Amino acid sequence: MKRWWKSGAPWVWLNAGAVAVSIIMVLGLIGLIAVRGLSHFYPSEIVEFQVGDPERGIGQMVMGEHVRSETIPVPVARDAGIAVPPELDNDDLVVRHLIKQGNRDVTGQDFAWYAELQMSEWQAPPDAMRLERREWGDFYGYPLRVVEDGEVVAEGEGLWEALQSRVDRANTLFRELRRIERNDVGVISADMEAMRLRERALQRDPNIAPEALQAELGQIQERQAELQEAFQTLRGEIDILRDELYRDTLVASVVSGQEVAIRLGDIVRAVQPNSLSLSAKAVEYVQQFWAFVSGEPREANTAGGIFPAIFGTVTMVLLMSMIVSPFGVLAAIYLREYARQGPLLRLIRISVYNLAGVPSIVYGVFGLGFFIYTLGGSIDDLFYADRLPSPTFGSPALIWASLTLALLTLPVVIVSTEEGLARIPSSVRHGSLALGATKSETLWKVVVPLATPAMMTGMILAIARAAGEVAPLMLVGVVKLAPTLPVDGTFPFIHLDRQIMHLGFHIYDVGFQSPNVEAARPLVYATALVLVILIIVLNLTAISIRNRLRERYRAASD
Repeated sequence: MKRWWKSGAPWVWLNAGAVAVSIIMVLGLIGLIAVRGLSHFYPSEIVEFQVGDPERGIGQMVMGEHVRSETIPVPVARDAGIAVPPELDNDDLVVRHLIKQGNRDVTGQDFAWYAELQMSEWQAPPDAMRLERREWGDFYGYPLRVVEDGEVVAEGEGLWEALQSRVDRANTLFRELRRIERNDVGVISADMEAMRLRERALQRDPNIAPEALQAELGQIQERQAELQEAFQTLRGEIDILRDELYRDTLVASVVSGQEVAIRLGDIVRAVQPNSLSLSAKAVEYVQQFWAFVSGEPREANTAGGIFPAIFGTVTMVLLMSMIVSPFGVLAAIYLREYARQGPLLRLIRISVYNLAGVPSIVYGVFGLGFFIYTLGGSIDDLFYADRLPSPTFGSPALIWASLTLALLTLPVVIVSTEEGLARIPSSVRHGSLALGATKSETLWKVVVPLATPAMMTGMILAIARAAGEVAPLMLVGVVKLAPTLPVDGTFPFIHLDRQIMHLGFHIYDVGFQSPNVEAARPLVYATALVLVILIIVLNLTAISIRNRLRERYRAASD
């Protein structure tokens, strides 16, 4: 036993056990997030039951999806307003179920708790439907008829097929309407703003002759008239599309029998989950998950998709990587290869190490004060004075968020690159110098290529940290909802002055600031899962590039 302890084997097993426990915990956490998030998109069964005491004529019909159940003590049930039979003691337990009943425009609430002892047997009517709407949340009920311009066009046996085809038509019209509003109208608005700024610049120019000023102003007015005419044409197209979009109406009944008229232009998806086969449910599951990944958020981020947040996160991380890579690598090369060793250099290295431990919110405050107010304000004064007092770069934006994250991850890249340069044997440098290469040629053609895998390791760590940061981004460019993406077809195509959405901030906003907690709960898990997958993909891409570079330079050295 003593020999076994001295051999160091116990410590090997201890480290292996710690690694195994860590892997199990990570996989368990990811599994929990995946189960809670992905199960949200599976078409759940719609149940119908009665609550109350039917024998005494007291009760109501309820329809919706079962969310979860919990067991509570009798005193808690009484405090919650549940009519508990007197024969139950305080030590007894009561089961209650959370039902997503939707119909917020009818009932006033999406979710409600119901005690099992007050519920009748659950039924699953095959013709029960769920409508995903752009406003007022989901609707649960029974389809009755489709009305077009006041006339009934479908009811009875062919109602559901007609409803699906008209919902698809409405969604196509909605996408076309959104494209015109964001692209075509956006281009005209940008041109009109450019003309306004040009006119303001001419009026402020003291060196321009009056005749030239009048000629320029005349051309600007002609161009503004052309743009106004084009805008009116688009406005007419938009009005026509809106009339077509809201032409059809679905008349449906809720479980109580009340009839409700719903415009098909407000419906995103219509489904009857109780009548779907297993394969149809799988198709519906994939379609709903894709709609979540590729769609835009709705209902205060408690419905819809997260594509703007995914796009903003990827764009910001890529821009951050482009900024931090040259600065971090060059700083590490100078500190390792050129700087004179001494107390000052040791102080600089200690400062770099300490920067890695500074709370991220401090970087956010620095970015707000220096990048936005000082640097951005100066840029506005020099190049965008005609737009003042409306700021261009003097407000939170994509470029400032990327710079703040670059500053945040700079110590990681410097330390990793320095360690990579330090691992290059001195014999490699001496051999290159002995063959007649200069110090600069030795550095850039021999040493730096061999240290490239270490540089990529630093980038991997930087990407992983930057993609998950939230606190500093709230101050320098990330918002709850960004109406437009930072990349589009309008010059200069990449708009660094726009604010963006971010997956990390989206999780915080949905999880802690949502007005509808129960509706937001599954979206928090689903968004967290997408963020984890995105970080894994970015890291695997960087690891693949690192391994490829390592093999290339290893083969070259052989």
